[in-house]
Amino acid sequence: MFSSATSSSASSRRPEPPPPASPVGPRKGPRTNPLPFRQWPARKADALKLAGFALLVVNVAYLAAVLWGGSWIVGRDGLPVHTDFTMVHAAGRLALDGAPAAAWDWTLHRAAENAVAGHAVARYYAWHYPPPFLLVATALATLPYAAAFVAWMAVTLPLYLATIRAIVGDRLGWLFAGAFPVLVPNLVPGQNGFFTAALIGGTLYCLDRQPVVAGICLGLLTYKPQYGVLFPLVLLATGRWKVILSAAVTALLLGAVTLAVFGPGVWEAFFHWLPLTSHALLSGTGTEWQKFQSVFSAVRLLGGGATLAWALQGTVAALTAVGLVVLWRSRRVDADTKAAALGLGVLLASPYIYLYDLAILAVPLAFLLRAALARGFLPGETAGLALIAGLFLVLPVVGVPVGLFGVAVTAALVARRAFAAPVPQAV
Repeated sequence: MFSSATSSSASSRRPEPPPPASPVGPRKGPRTNPLPFRQWPARKADALKLAGFALLVVNVAYLAAVLWGGSWIVGRDGLPVHTDFTMVHAAGRLALDGAPAAAWDWTLHRAAENAVAGHAVARYYAWHYPPPFLLVATALATLPYAAAFVAWMAVTLPLYLATIRAIVGDRLGWLFAGAFPVLVPNLVPGQNGFFTAALIGGTLYCLDRQPVVAGICLGLLTYKPQYGVLFPLVLLATGRWKVILSAAVTALLLGAVTLAVFGPGVWEAFFHWLPLTSHALLSGTGTEWQKFQSVFSAVRLLGGGATLAWALQGTVAALTAVGLVVLWRSRRVDADTKAAALGLGVLLASPYIYLYDLAILAVPLAFLLRAALARGFLPGETAGLALIAGLFLVLPVVGVPVGLFGVAVTAALVARRAFAAPVPQAV
């Protein structure tokens, strides 16, 4: 009996053999990696940091070269460098001079650009934004040109950086945001890609955390309405009524404030000039299609007509809309992948995407990075990110819309996550 008890006791202390490992198939989901980035294996962490730092150095070096050449903000002659921001300052000056509706009149606005630049400009940057953005232009025009330029970048760049950092959920997000090769296309001409990316990223990041804030971001995005058209479909399909209400109230308040400050003439001018501006941008004979990054522009660049380009762009937009609704209503796809898909969808759906607008692509990539940091990289994801970075680095010099290829690679990465990561969750 004693020996039997001893044997039984020893047997109870004997460790159980580990369960057999189950093979991971292509649809079993990604490897889990609960460790924060700072606890990753040193080789992988250092490789990501080194790549990000190298891209950041390239961005800074390019910006330094522009500054050294005297072609940023103010030239060596002391006059403003004529660039995209000149358009903004000129529109604001017209509003301050009591003629806000003149911002949409090409003749009057061009004369205002000449006045800002201090000479007759060879190239004209037309003002085609909805009237609420004139509030921003007017506020900036109260400052001298250089101060206004710096102020605009000093506000929008930190918004972009903080948004991407919040999405990634790790200090690596700061490096990723600074390394993504869209800093120069926004910093040099004083464009608004940082602001657009921050609003889209803020909407997606706050969607479930702070729905009212998400709605405010979406309402502010009406300054570039082409990037907000897919959001209502997803919000309606998933019943996010608080976000919808907050966005509607924000947009209506913006419209009311604009009406009170500038009067109805700005809305009349906007709708009068909108068809002419749209035709000039997307159907003009002198349009530089290589600078656009959409399906529409790719067709035109390859020699296709406007009818074919609109047909293919419309088909892509429709398929994207349907795919997003199906994806967002799915219970098997995680929230980060859904957010990445919607952030990417706004780029696929719009025919008018300029180089600086590709800052938006940092948003879906940040959500993909967030998912990878939490659950592990899928095979090929790091190579995909490297390819996107390479495409963006050569984009300014190759003369073809390689940014569109970057969007396509990102779409493949998002689809990979969507089909490889079944995560049950409530809609």
